[in-house]
Amino acid sequence: MAADPQRPPARGNGFLPTTRAEMEARGWDELDVLIITGDAYVDHPSFGAAMIGRVLEAEGCRVGIIAQPDWKNLASIQVMGRPRLFCGVTAGNLDSMLSNYTAARHKRKEDVYSEDGVPGKRPNHAAVVYTQMCQRAFPGVTVIMGGMEASMRRVVHYDYWEDKLRPSILADAKADLLVYGMGESAVREIYRRLRAGNTDLSGIRGTARFLGAKATAAGDFSDCLILPSREDIQRDKKLLLRLTKVVEAQQTPYCGKRLVQRHGNRAVVQEPPAFPIQGPDLDALYELPFLRLPHPSYRGKIPGFATIKDSIIVSRGCAGGCTFCGLGFHQGKFLSSRSVDSVLKEIRRMTESETFRGTVSDLGGPTANLYACENGHVDACKNCHRPSCLWPTICPHFSIDEQAQLDLLRKAREEPGVKHVFIQSGIRMDVALRTPEYFRELVRNHVSGHLKVAPEHLHPEVLRRMRKPAGDFLGFMAKFHEESEAAGKEQYLVPYFISSFPGCTEKEMGAVEQFLKRENWNLQQVQDFIPLPMTGAAAMHVTGLDINTEQSIPVARNAGDRERQKRMLRPNRARQPRGTSDRELDTVD
Repeated sequence: MAADPQRPPARGNGFLPTTRAEMEARGWDELDVLIITGDAYVDHPSFGAAMIGRVLEAEGCRVGIIAQPDWKNLASIQVMGRPRLFCGVTAGNLDSMLSNYTAARHKRKEDVYSEDGVPGKRPNHAAVVYTQMCQRAFPGVTVIMGGMEASMRRVVHYDYWEDKLRPSILADAKADLLVYGMGESAVREIYRRLRAGNTDLSGIRGTARFLGAKATAAGDFSDCLILPSREDIQRDKKLLLRLTKVVEAQQTPYCGKRLVQRHGNRAVVQEPPAFPIQGPDLDALYELPFLRLPHPSYRGKIPGFATIKDSIIVSRGCAGGCTFCGLGFHQGKFLSSRSVDSVLKEIRRMTESETFRGTVSDLGGPTANLYACENGHVDACKNCHRPSCLWPTICPHFSIDEQAQLDLLRKAREEPGVKHVFIQSGIRMDVALRTPEYFRELVRNHVSGHLKVAPEHLHPEVLRRMRKPAGDFLGFMAKFHEESEAAGKEQYLVPYFISSFPGCTEKEMGAVEQFLKRENWNLQQVQDFIPLPMTGAAAMHVTGLDINTEQSIPVARNAGDRERQKRMLRPNRARQPRGTSDRELDTVD
């Protein structure tokens, strides 16, 4: 879409304004769009508010950002005045309840997206709170909500921390529109319409609306799939499993249908997902003038930025469809990858930074070795409702481009000023075992000493409920050590295992415990299962039903059962771990 011809775009002019003084420095007397985020403001493409802000800026929009406002004080979001077109709100890169609480429902001691990791700078249910703040501070303003929290709470969902079913977040927030998924295409269309004076925001892909009673009664939903209503699910929680499976199956832009869910006499209407941004358009997003720095108002460090400041996003989407993960509902299962040239341009810009020390910490995304893989490129994919392209086996239409993966790694480390290029994002083991040359290249040249892998479990029935392949981890581990030894390197795997997953008792957990004892292996990270809103695993946790067979399964709900399973992941705590470094290893919830 072309930029506004009446206003030259303000590109590359430092950070987006956060104060009235910064607005005036740009010669602005008002904003078109105000973005409010629960994260600290970091101008990096890994931060959603920064990405959407730069996309709008490129359209000629006057956009400002307020990060982590005092939610008890309306004046904290009024510092730049009323925006002319709309307010956009996001809880941040994570669901605010996940940011604020552990799996044991204790308050977290650190918020990695806040300055110095200080917790408590965002409210619970932040997207709702920020939306209501905007409505009170700027009566009549259009409010658009987006980000992970909005995406994963767009229909009736289970909130683990409150241990209850909640309505669509739209019913609580009363926002004018919800953007789900990667919102660049939707936000461009919203801006175009409102700039032209068109307040009708219906029919935009990747959005949902909460219709009033009259609009619901008059609505034509003949082309829609009707989801179990809020009231139906309250009467019979087992319907949450059906709801989840239907929404997941329609999470395709190629053949997904509009969805309708009634809340009393009102309805949430969800449009089909937006198409993934591909090719030059994807490259263009990451070539926007990001400063790759926190706003200069911060004096302390932002832990979440420190871990990614020298990393580069090379792909989007996840084809795995794991039931515990929200990426399939948010980024979608259809993959898109940047060109090698675009990635190299970003590396060259990064090497010009005074803080760059020669190490690219990650070339990644949801899964590092799905770079250049393709799905959605043939008719069979475009008519497919499977939630996973990789489970129970890799789909024959799933295209793996090993040579492109090799080109990316080799060319990246040949760039002047680059000493090391490491891969820190997770590796899909089943795909890695099908790409032996890439595997060899990865192990010999791109492991920083530790490589993250996610077997998640070792019991086949639990893995089936996770939609994870069984049997790959042992083969991957053997191959990893073989290649490391051949390269003359002492390197270690960092595996993730999940305790208390639905259908997992101490008996099934014993498969992991016995492996750890046999290998004399301690874990660097222990993941106590958290049922994230709208995921298949959350539906199994609530209903006690297997997502595949819909048969009853045991669920570890009380703290004692969960703690016993968690302890089984630490059987060798007092001994020196095999396959780990000598340093003290932390555990996290």
